Amino acid sequence: MADSPLPLEFLRASQPRLPEMLRVLRRFVTAESPSLEKAAADRCCSVIAKEWRRPGVRIERIPQEHRGEHLRVTYAPNKSRPSGQLLVLGHYDTVYSTGTLQKMPFRISGGKAYGPGVFDMKAGIVQALFALQALQQARLRLQKQIVFLWTSDEEIGSKSSCKLIEAEARRSDGVFVLEPSFGPRGLLKTARKGVGEAELIVLGRASHAGLAAEEGINAIHELATQLTRIEKWNDARRGVSVNADIIAGGTRTNVIAERARAILDLRALRTSDMRDIERRLHALRSVHSGARLKVTGGFDRPPLERQMCAALFARAKSLAEQMNLTLGECTAGGGSDGNFTGALGIPTLDGLGAVGDGAHSNHEYVLIRTMPARAALLAALLATC
Repeated sequence: MADSPLPLEFLRASQPRLPEMLRVLRRFVTAESPSLEKAAADRCCSVIAKEWRRPGVRIERIPQEHRGEHLRVTYAPNKSRPSGQLLVLGHYDTVYSTGTLQKMPFRISGGKAYGPGVFDMKAGIVQALFALQALQQARLRLQKQIVFLWTSDEEIGSKSSCKLIEAEARRSDGVFVLEPSFGPRGLLKTARKGVGEAELIVLGRASHAGLAAEEGINAIHELATQLTRIEKWNDARRGVSVNADIIAGGTRTNVIAERARAILDLRALRTSDMRDIERRLHALRSVHSGARLKVTGGFDRPPLERQMCAALFARAKSLAEQMNLTLGECTAGGGSDGNFTGALGIPTLDGLGAVGDGAHSNHEYVLIRTMPARAALLAALLATC
């Protein structure tokens, strides 16, 4: 793409606004928003919605019965007939329960902002807000409307928001995910593993372990055999992993175990591998005579494959270079809501959010000096796509 003065203009406009960004970030982080606490999440949604109220912006709060409200923000500067839509996607829920601020307060120290959810991913929402403000101040006549969708349940699987995300994605020409970047260089995520969970249950037959062991069918022995078999499916080169992370079984040491179970974590980089794992799981057959197997579950987030990100990443890299920034990419082992949009065939670019570290930990932080440039990069992408 040809060079444009816009990226540098956005960067120059964003840099002096860092103190304001931090004030908004403080407001967002101190409005705690645990995924499983509806009242707290709704209060946070109100705080975020208030900051996004601007001329030419339409705000919709989408109620949920047991979860925080989802927030849809629409900016359509060409109101007569937009020629398309761009979707900016993220979540405001966090993994931290109410009261975490007492032991993990919002603070700024050594060029870093700390606090629950600051990195994953409230700083990303702040950056998007200031990207929108940069677009408005530039008075650009954008041809496409922009939808910012902030959901309340990403950290617990996006059960209530998935259909909403997919509906908006189908109307969009591109999706920009404000999940955190990776590492100190702020790498964008151009591929993500599909993620799932399966349960393997083995049913055997109880019997006295000393007096009539031959009459029993040991479910734990069968489960161990199956897990040894499943372990061989792992393929690091292809990005395939199947891990038994929870197991249980048996009742007493002198009773042949009649039941055992394992919870499996499933991950794959390719849709074809995802489907192969699910097929193999449901094709398992018992090894010990009389044992019965039951398999439930599977993948609930498909992979985000790199081909869905390549063109948008190339554009982002070019825009970053025009701001004298170097932009890199990586593959992430975890999933995001971008997995859903990429699986629909919609170009998707992930990891556009904050630069920092420590997601889901007591030392979660963002590098504050990077926030204006990330806001400017998003504004440039929205202005040129």
